[in-house]
Amino acid sequence: MKCGRQDQLSKGQNLGGTFWRSQGGFNVIEVLVALALLGIIGVAFLGALSTAFKVNYITDERTTAESLIRSQVEYVKGQDYITAVTYDAGVPGSGEAIYLKIDDSGIPEGYIIKGINRAGDTVENTIYAVPWDSLNDQPLVTDGGFQRIEVVVKHHDKEEVITLEAYKVNR
Repeated sequence: MKCGRQDQLSKGQNLGGTFWRSQGGFNVIEVLVALALLGIIGVAFLGALSTAFKVNYITDERTTAESLIRSQVEYVKGQDYITAVTYDAGVPGSGEAIYLKIDDSGIPEGYIIKGINRAGDTVENTIYAVPWDSLNDQPLVTDGGFQRIEVVVKHHDKEEVITLEAYKVNR
């Protein structure tokens, strides 16, 4: 039989404000604080990941549109020069030349190529060239061998992804 101080220590009783028996594990408050911190970090990480995916999608969309629009402009520049009919306000389509669009098999799904005509209207699947005065930055009535081409690429339901203005010269 033990007596006195030794008996009290073996039972883990408080002697002078301290416990002699060690405590194992975590208490509930420590676990809840750790879980709360883990949750906050997880939400922040998922938000950053979501933003990264959106940025990647937009960058891919713009890169594809830029490549497509440059291909279209180079395709037009490679075609023979088409002299535009003298502009007459009463005759629709006058003062414009129409060039071929690249083959649809070269256009990724969901993308549309459009041209902008003399009136400034955007027209799908048609590439317009307008005789242009480069000194005054305005259309000409007659074709002097220099044409402005504006091409727009649209993706799905967006108004436009990218617009490119280029020039074609009669050489």
